[in-house]
Amino acid sequence: MKIGILGGTFNPIHFGHLRAAEEARDKTGLDKVVFVPSGNPPFKTADTIDASHRYAMTKLATDSNVDFVVSDVELRQEEKSYTVNTIQRLREIYPEDELFFILGIDAFIDMPNWWQPDILISMTDFILVARPGFDIADAVKSPYVKAGQRAGEDFFKLKSGKKVIPLEITPLGISSTDIRRLLREGLSIKYLLPEPVERYIYGHDLYGQ
Repeated sequence: MKIGILGGTFNPIHFGHLRAAEEARDKTGLDKVVFVPSGNPPFKTADTIDASHRYAMTKLATDSNVDFVVSDVELRQEEKSYTVNTIQRLREIYPEDELFFILGIDAFIDMPNWWQPDILISMTDFILVARPGFDIADAVKSPYVKAGQRAGEDFFKLKSGKKVIPLEITPLGISSTDIRRLLREGLSIKYLLPEPVERYIYGHDLYGQ
């Protein structure tokens, strides 16, 4: 099977995350998308709520889609949640499957600052999701991209031999940061995220609302 991996704090998960996963699945022929809520992110901020809540909300948001799966692989570890370690564990869980790590172009460009990026690019293929203000030409300039690759192709190759698929998706101007701000200000978050997630947030008095 072809399996997409979508990691994130999901603090909280919203329709932008879900639509990006659905379009990645649909446009690149993925059989499943595995959502991986971060357990102990390296750059955790003060308003990042406990992983158990973020996992529960991700489950609620994805339960209606049979092609979406939520993994607790990062919740079962105490150390920092570095992507290279997560992909290694998922490779052990899905040894016969083709893995595609889904991430924004901005995150891909920043990959030289990640933990052990040279190892990461040899472990998985990538699906790059468009981000406002970033161009696929910027991604092709990455030091991990094989020389001679050009923007505008259906995919390009990394020096490791793994491939990168650029993907234009429906732009949804929704962010977890804005949702948390609305909650702090006592304003509505309806239609920004699934209703079960909205009920969970209010029911557990999350984000200082």
